[in-house]
Amino acid sequence: MGFCTVLLICLSQADFGRVWAQEYKDSYRGTPLRTDGDTASFQRTRRDWEDQLRHREVRNAQADGGVDISPLSDNMTRTVEDSQKYYSWESFGPEDEKTESLWIDLKNLHKSQVKIHGILSNTHRQAARVALSFDFPFYGHSIRQIIVATGGFIFMGEITHRMLTATQYVAPLMANFDPSFSKNSTVCYMDNGTLFVVQWDKVRLKDRENEGAFTFQAALLSNGSIIFNYREVPVPVEKINSTEHPVKVGLSEAFMAASQLSDSTQRTIYEYHRVEIDTTKIISGSAFEFTPLPTCPQHTTCELCLTSNLTTGCGWCNTLQRCSDGVDRHRQEWLDYNCPEESKGKCEDYNPVLPDATMSSFNNLSLEPTPSLADLGEQPVTRDIDSSPPDHTGITENTPIIAGVVAALVLLVTLTLLAVYYINTHPTVAPPFYLMQRRTNNYWPSMKFRNQSCHSTYAEVELGVHEKEGFIEAEHCC
Repeated sequence: MGFCTVLLICLSQADFGRVWAQEYKDSYRGTPLRTDGDTASFQRTRRDWEDQLRHREVRNAQADGGVDISPLSDNMTRTVEDSQKYYSWESFGPEDEKTESLWIDLKNLHKSQVKIHGILSNTHRQAARVALSFDFPFYGHSIRQIIVATGGFIFMGEITHRMLTATQYVAPLMANFDPSFSKNSTVCYMDNGTLFVVQWDKVRLKDRENEGAFTFQAALLSNGSIIFNYREVPVPVEKINSTEHPVKVGLSEAFMAASQLSDSTQRTIYEYHRVEIDTTKIISGSAFEFTPLPTCPQHTTCELCLTSNLTTGCGWCNTLQRCSDGVDRHRQEWLDYNCPEESKGKCEDYNPVLPDATMSSFNNLSLEPTPSLADLGEQPVTRDIDSSPPDHTGITENTPIIAGVVAALVLLVTLTLLAVYYINTHPTVAPPFYLMQRRTNNYWPSMKFRNQSCHSTYAEVELGVHEKEGFIEAEHCC
């Protein structure tokens, strides 16, 4: 209680000084107190604060294992059919000469270059984080960390959530594979600095192990290209059951949108593009190559964003220094910073150039010599004699405010030191115990998943001494 009393006295002293200074200034000027400020600076500060709060919510969500999102069924997604806007792709059969050149034979590489993931190779429905040694462009966004799953796909999202299999994936063959069935089944990968390859080697379908083993791989190239290779496909993909696990082949990208409810914030994932390939072409010895097309986010300057012939519909947000068409994984931030309105401007609006006439007049003015005292003395000067005392208005107006602030600060520091000294010398009295008992984390909001009636769940695993970050769970969304 003593410490609370000290704080109340200090705050009252500061308020008294501020009120006294304001009343003194108002009575002196005879006008209401007015505060002039930079509105743009205030708005930017508020946006920065909101941005920090949003990132903190993301970190808290990741720590809890996910974010609060509504179910994402097919009728709730905003899926744009593949219009060759982001990727162009080509398929190759067993008879094509390029098929063999696309296959990356991991067995011919040195053992130190290929890593067999021990946990993924011996478990079912598991996913593990893998850091890339290069920036991989995915739908125009640089990805440096991915999540490899036993189910034959790679999750490319930034925030893990229940619906791991729903969106933001690179799926050479997403299905209910169980690498733990056989010792010969492995999930291995290789990264040489410009190429990352994941291979699901001799994996079998859960409860259908006697139908044969699958061997296929997904390759991510530093230029953004993606390659699917299929060495062994014993069962046609269209005959794989999707009841217990989604069956997908292709690419997907999405963004997360937030909506404010009465008592909470609901986040929903919207899939804005998906590439689905013809599964009848997936046979043993086939391959698919995806080539990225130019996108708005790849432009780093306003001039390239608005004038490039490679992309259309791009707008520049000077506040974020970002180029976008408004539909990408950073859409929420694009809306929060009012970028749709800001992107309607031109580059000249963000970097105004002074007219030539103004610049010439400014230069002429700066080049003129300053009149000397002798020159001024030669000119006739008429002065009015002022018998009034000197004007000290500025000093008089600021003195009360400064005095009040200084007095409050001095009192605050003094009382704080006294309180700290008192607590250290009397650790067993009531106030310290009261403060320690009141220290709790229950005031921080917690974000949890909504319960879903789905059996397709994934648990995240970590290798080494890194602390486990939670669980990744995926919903059945096919």
